[in-house]
Amino acid sequence: MFDRRARRTVSVIALVLAAGLSPARAAQPRESAPITEYEPADSLEGNFLAAYIAGAARDTAAAATFYREAVKADPRNAELLERAFISLLADGALPDAFRAAERLTARDGANGLANLSLGVRQIKAGQWAAARQNFTKSGRGAAADLTATLLTAWAYAGQGDGKKALETVGRLKGERYYNTFRDYHAGLIASVVGDQAEAERRLKASYEADRNTLRVVDAYARQQAAAGRTDVAIQVYTDFDNLMPRHPIVRDALDKLKAGKPLGRLVGSAQEGAAEVLYGLGSAGSTQGDELPAVIYLRLALYLAPEHALARLTLADILDRMKQPERANEAYAQIPAASPLKLNADIQVGLNLEQMGKGDEALAHLDAAMKAHPDDIDVITALGNVQRSRKKYAEAAETYTKAIGLIGDRPVQNYWTTFYFRGTAYERAKQWPKAEADLKRALELVPASQPAARAQVLNYLGYSWVDQKLNIDDAFKLLKQAADLSPRDGMIIDSLGWAYYRLGRWDDAVRELEKAVELKPGDPTINDHLGDAYWRAGRRLEGKFQWQHAKDLNPEPDDLEQINEKLKNGLPEIEKPTATAENPPAPVAAPHNPQNPELPKGAPQPSEPPGAADKKTGG
Repeated sequence: MFDRRARRTVSVIALVLAAGLSPARAAQPRESAPITEYEPADSLEGNFLAAYIAGAARDTAAAATFYREAVKADPRNAELLERAFISLLADGALPDAFRAAERLTARDGANGLANLSLGVRQIKAGQWAAARQNFTKSGRGAAADLTATLLTAWAYAGQGDGKKALETVGRLKGERYYNTFRDYHAGLIASVVGDQAEAERRLKASYEADRNTLRVVDAYARQQAAAGRTDVAIQVYTDFDNLMPRHPIVRDALDKLKAGKPLGRLVGSAQEGAAEVLYGLGSAGSTQGDELPAVIYLRLALYLAPEHALARLTLADILDRMKQPERANEAYAQIPAASPLKLNADIQVGLNLEQMGKGDEALAHLDAAMKAHPDDIDVITALGNVQRSRKKYAEAAETYTKAIGLIGDRPVQNYWTTFYFRGTAYERAKQWPKAEADLKRALELVPASQPAARAQVLNYLGYSWVDQKLNIDDAFKLLKQAADLSPRDGMIIDSLGWAYYRLGRWDDAVRELEKAVELKPGDPTINDHLGDAYWRAGRRLEGKFQWQHAKDLNPEPDDLEQINEKLKNGLPEIEKPTATAENPPAPVAAPHNPQNPELPKGAPQPSEPPGAADKKTGG
């Protein structure tokens, strides 16, 4: 019943964890040839309906295709044209999008997004004055004013007018975070126009205001290194590494500085500076769940700076969250080969291949990556995660052991997830003593600052004890702690309810499992559990209803067979179990693995996305 956990082992990677691997071409804007994988409808109405449904499903490629066809059938329809324009932008078909923007501004000169897009195209063409004119018409509101002001400033910088550029940035007033954003871009502008004293002053101010954002840290450290203050730069990176360990950009910079190699500036031109504005806005939007505007900003950023690795990583992560793993993999593959983020991207490709049902390709891809980087813990761990997802539990445990063997003198607490992963693999391989030792070790190491992650470890260890009738009092303490830490996690509440069920406390089980179903109504296993609890509590009609509902929710084949048997014959009569540890251990059934945003991708549940990393991993 619990084997569905294996399907959950591939999700979203939390931290950007590695450094470069295979070569990849720099991505350029796609030409606007129609996408052949979608067959246009024969009528305007059919194409519009298909486009509308695709948009609701966040399938930007399909929406762009069908809106393109709809506009052909009704070229004077302004609403259709605007919808098509937005879809084309989001899908990265920028040549078509710019042509649509021209038509939109000819009809409505105040269309903010169209003016913004045309201004970006003019920046790339070096048409600085024309770009500024479009930015002045790019909308109203805090976000629009912030965007227009910064892009206008960079357009002045492109003409070499540093004074006017800094004056323009100085007009930014409003939210508290504006000050950091203002000083950050003012420092980058000053550096590009050659005013290094002003660049240092502004970047230092930005850094002192916010030492937790990678882009701010990276820009300031690079400026210090360029000024000959290598020791200061090393300390800046080291402080960030203490806060967010093992970030590949930080590790790469530290390695270069310690080897006496130059770093170069974060932004080398006005065009790259404008791309940095758009990247920052897209990254911020991605952390707030506002996917479509974030994708549009990132597409425009990459139009100006195709080599911007963090922008492409963020875009790929959003596409992952929009359930477009193939397009996400296209984006990951386009991260420049020289980027320290490249190995992370290649790991992500392997995990996505597994998610797409291409398990053999995933294993081969990650095995090749591991052979190319035999000392990289992250790629080895990723291979173990896919092996575990493929139910190769003993092999996965061996792979995790290789990763743990490489920890050496590194801070072991940074690798608590590896112990956790190995513990889950041992548990599934029926090697409970080893599993218990690793889960206890993970519980010792998981930081208190990650409560949802801690809840997951508590849940796994506590449930496993209950299922084997071991350490009952301690097990329930762990499960209740997990529920307290993640009270809105339906799967953790389900684990607590199912533990009550295993111990024959039917009413307690019903109470908790009803909560779990409210929190996660579409989960077949939780509904199945509630049906069992109802049946045992004497509420047999409700139990059958719940089993039927579980059946309708597309359970795993093995679970479906059991549900059908229960619908036909109910549950067999049993003696009520007792909550003691006197009986021999029963075979271990896998506990639930709740979705947890604090575990890395490849964990039994998903984690914080790399694109969201930018309060932690970038600006």
